[in-house]
Amino acid sequence: MERREYFLRRLLLIVPTFIGITLLCFSITQFVPGGPVEQMMMKMRGIGTTESARTGEAGAITEEYREQLEAHFGFDKPFYQQYWNWLVSDCLGMRRESYKYPNKLAWQLIVERFPVSLIFGITGFVLSYLVCIPLGIAKALRNGSTFDLVSSAVVFVGYAIPAFAFGMVLKMLFCGTVAHFWDVFPVAGFESDQFATFTLWAKFQDRLMHMFLPLSCYVVGNFAILTLLMKNSLLDQVSSDYVRTVLAKGGSVRRAVWGHALRNSLVPIATGFGRILTLIFAGSVIIERVFEIPGMGLLSYDSIVGRDYAVFMGILAVTSILALLGNVLSDMCYVLIDPRISFQK
Repeated sequence: MERREYFLRRLLLIVPTFIGITLLCFSITQFVPGGPVEQMMMKMRGIGTTESARTGEAGAITEEYREQLEAHFGFDKPFYQQYWNWLVSDCLGMRRESYKYPNKLAWQLIVERFPVSLIFGITGFVLSYLVCIPLGIAKALRNGSTFDLVSSAVVFVGYAIPAFAFGMVLKMLFCGTVAHFWDVFPVAGFESDQFATFTLWAKFQDRLMHMFLPLSCYVVGNFAILTLLMKNSLLDQVSSDYVRTVLAKGGSVRRAVWGHALRNSLVPIATGFGRILTLIFAGSVIIERVFEIPGMGLLSYDSIVGRDYAVFMGILAVTSILALLGNVLSDMCYVLIDPRISFQK
C-alpha cells in the first residue's frame, strides 16, 4: 500500500511538472529574437522594394504586414491563449506546421526521425551497460591490481575526450579523410543510398558499418561514470557486515559476492535505467551532428538553431513526458533490485 501510494503520487506529479517545464520554455520562445516573424521580415527585405503593399520606400516592412505575420503564426493572441492552443487544440504542438519544413507537421517530422534514434539509442544504451557493468565488477574484484590501474587510465582518457572531438578523430582515421588506406567506415549518414535494394544480410552489414563509429563515441562517453560507479558500489557492499557474516558462516567468496553483494551494488546503477526512455527518443545531439545521422538529436538541434519553435516544442513535450516517466521507472527498478527499500523513509 505504501509503495502504491508513492508511485501514484509520482505519476500525479507528472502533470504539474510537465506544465511547468513547457510553460517556461514556451514563454522563452516569445522573447528570443530571430523567430519566424523576424525571419519572414528578413526574407522580404532581401526581395527588394517592389512589394509596395508590404514594404516602404526604403524596403522597410510596414506595421500592417508585420501584424499580418503575427496573426499568421498566432502571435497576436494573449500569451495564455497561445499556450492553451498549443497544449489542447494543437495536441502538445504536434498539429502545428513546421516553420522550416513547409507542409510538414511537427508529428510528421518526429515520426520520420524516431526509428533512427530508436535503433541508435537502444543499441548504445544496452552496449554501455553490457560493457561497463562487467568491467566495473572485474575492477572491484581486482582492486589495486595492474588491470585495475591500466583500465582506469583508459577509462579516464576516454571520458576526458569530448564526444565531438573523439568523433572527428575517428572520422579522420577510419573514414579516409586523412589516411586513405584506413577508409573502412562511411563518413556520415545512417544507411547507404541503395539500402532499399540490399538483401537482409547486406542491410545488417550496411547498418553496422554506419553505426560502429557513432556507437563507439557514445559508449566511450559513458565508460567512466558507469564503470567507476559499479566498481565503488560493489566495493562498498563487499566491505559490509552481512558479507563478512556470510564468510564467517563458511560461505565461499563467490557466494558472498555474486549471491549477496552484487545485487545490492546494482541499486545506484538503476538510476540510469530510467534514462532509456529519453535516450531512445531524443538521441545524442553531438554525435548525430558529427556523423550527420538524421535522428531526433539532429532534428532538435536544427529546430533550435533555425528557431523552428513548432518542432522544438513538440520534441520538448515528448522528451519531458518520457523523462518524468523514466524517473518513476528508476524507482521501480530500485524496488525490483532490493524489495527492502522504503520510499516513506
